[in-house]
Amino acid sequence: MFDPVQLRTFLAVAQTLSFTRAAGRLGVRQSTVSQQVRRLEAAAGRQLFVRDTHSVRLTEDGEAMLGFARTILEANERAAHWFAGTRLRGRLRFGASEDFVLTRLPEVLEGFRREHPEIDLELTVDLSETLQKRLAAGRLDLVLVKRHPDGEPHGRLVWRDRLVWIGSERLRLDPHRPLPLVAFPPPAVTRARALDVLERSGRSWRVVCTSGSLSGLVAAARAGLGVMAHTLGMIPPGLVRLAPGPGLPDLGEVDVVLLHGAPPGSTARGAAEALAQAVLAAGDRLQG
Repeated sequence: MFDPVQLRTFLAVAQTLSFTRAAGRLGVRQSTVSQQVRRLEAAAGRQLFVRDTHSVRLTEDGEAMLGFARTILEANERAAHWFAGTRLRGRLRFGASEDFVLTRLPEVLEGFRREHPEIDLELTVDLSETLQKRLAAGRLDLVLVKRHPDGEPHGRLVWRDRLVWIGSERLRLDPHRPLPLVAFPPPAVTRARALDVLERSGRSWRVVCTSGSLSGLVAAARAGLGVMAHTLGMIPPGLVRLAPGPGLPDLGEVDVVLLHGAPPGSTARGAAEALAQAVLAAGDRLQG
């Protein structure tokens, strides 16, 4: 009843909340994305998105379709691999930014290993900028990282999120004193963005905690030491979004992207593409 191509298009729009960004991810025209979504809505007999000139959001039926689409596409992929008679093998070196390890990414990796038991998956967790350097040096085959929306055009957009200020709900900031920051060390994307917007807004600041571990930063923020810049869709438990104001300038948006390093035609490339598809299909589950 439901066309897999239309379901993949639906997932891309649902995860990016943009027909334009979904078209960029899929490598097709925006008109093609709109057409595929209309056909899927016709097949379902329900409206899946509410859209206007400024925003796109899922309807209640659209939310329900998310689960169905993932299940159908996963079953389709399993069947295709089974009847093709080919099994992916070899080593896959995958890198993920620290933030994603505390999401449902481990579930995605577990499902991938179950579907592809002959792939030796090696996971590296580090800062986004560091992972991109390792990818460029040929030391990783695929990475899931954060990147500025105006950065390099290559890569596949998984979703676009907002960077926000978070901290303990009991935290009280003194507007007359430097803003206490809890941050990853350089060259972290969130640290660089936070310092840039604070400098441009004229807000004084001081770093009260630096750690390469997200768990360490979260512990410091929960203790009320200071605030940290973080993606809205992945706020850790025990911390809350802080209301923006004169002392907490807007941090803007951030893209979550997949970047390939394995050369086309290589054994690692096939494994990397299979994992990329699994991450893309589960993109909405990695948020919130």
